[in-house]
Amino acid sequence: MYSNGDIFVGEVIGTALLILFGAGVCAAVTLYYSKARAAGWVVIAFGWGFGVLAGAYTAAPLSGGHLNPAVTLGSAVAGGTEWSKVPLYMAAQMVGALIGAVLAWALYYAQFAANAEADKAQPTLGIFSTAPEVRNPAANLVTETIATMGLVLPLLFFGQNQGIGIGQVPGADVGVYGSGINVLLVALLVVGIGLSLGGPTGYAINPARDLGPRIAHALLPIPNKGTSDWSYAWIPVAGPLLGAVLSGLVFNAVF
Repeated sequence: MYSNGDIFVGEVIGTALLILFGAGVCAAVTLYYSKARAAGWVVIAFGWGFGVLAGAYTAAPLSGGHLNPAVTLGSAVAGGTEWSKVPLYMAAQMVGALIGAVLAWALYYAQFAANAEADKAQPTLGIFSTAPEVRNPAANLVTETIATMGLVLPLLFFGQNQGIGIGQVPGADVGVYGSGINVLLVALLVVGIGLSLGGPTGYAINPARDLGPRIAHALLPIPNKGTSDWSYAWIPVAGPLLGAVLSGLVFNAVF
């Protein structure tokens, strides 16, 4: 059983690492005077996958390494995380996401400044948060819901494959991976989601991953940063949470 203190520390550190890697690779590909500039979508997908790997391995011994309110919610619906701990997980994930976004900004501080002075300055919100290629709220919501199910359902079943699934031990907080090797599999799963399902909306699949950095973008002194697109911000929160609930219900129906 994870203590409240361990949950908070683990989720803050793990989510901060996730966002540092994820926002970092987006900055690397986007900003002027970055050695990885224009490296492309495949690099971004692998960068986010490695962010999951780093964050989850770090947090797993302390909190189970959820790093994602959708994962926490899906686990709670499936019976693997106590409902009383859900707010703590989500609060820690939001704090970690904010910290990770600020660290990524600090790391690329000189590039942000140079980007603002360039003749064709690149927008910076995409470094922090997602945006749809075609703005259609209903379609965008469906995309985020389905893509999140592509993450959360396998997570719930990974434990079953190891014989210690969260559905078998209600309230036990045994984690969402089942075994250490599954952390690597989840990282590769996130890469696959990015490559296969990320095209329409940029695959937030994590409310903290999108909302925390979006808040950071709004607050940080980034030159010529433009809008934080708050009119879209509800979709990468609502879609993943809906996908998480559906995943938990499907899991319960099967087991």
